[in-house]
Amino acid sequence: MDNSNISFKEIVDAHKVRVFNTAISFLQNKEDAEDLTQEVFIEVYHSLEKFKGESSISTWIYRITVNKSLDHLRKKNTKKRFGFITSLFNKESGEVNIDAGHFDHPGILLEKKENARLLFDAIEQLPENQKTAFILFHIEELSQKEIGAVMNLSARAVESLIQRAKATLRIKLKDIYKKRGI
Repeated sequence: MDNSNISFKEIVDAHKVRVFNTAISFLQNKEDAEDLTQEVFIEVYHSLEKFKGESSISTWIYRITVNKSLDHLRKKNTKKRFGFITSLFNKESGEVNIDAGHFDHPGILLEKKENARLLFDAIEQLPENQKTAFILFHIEELSQKEIGAVMNLSARAVESLIQRAKATLRIKLKDIYKKRGI
């Protein structure tokens, strides 16, 4: 593919909001999403000549964003596991010392932030492939065909992942609401 007729700046301008929104939906941390957005465009810049045009450039950029987001989460979870045991208990009091972090997605209205936080907490617990399909479909509003291109799956497989994610989320949210007495 001849990429000489589109400048790197045009690519960044056209895709930076979507890349950031996708990253923040996965990472649930603004600073991490900003860093990852930069990493995505660094990779795009270095790989643009290798882009073959077998998919649209936006699909290619989504694929890079999703892969980098999942890699970031894997690294983060590995680090968390090492510190998990020692952080379970307060050293002085011996009490359980667990605090579920709070995430505020910048696109959520204030009155809906609590429900959004519960939803994002539940999404975070989904298996990786379900989480990816769910975020790309319901948050990024990609079609099942587009998601299939990003994830290298058929549209039917994507539909199945989305349905399983919804079913899992229903159960998880029902449990959360039940525990909170809501």
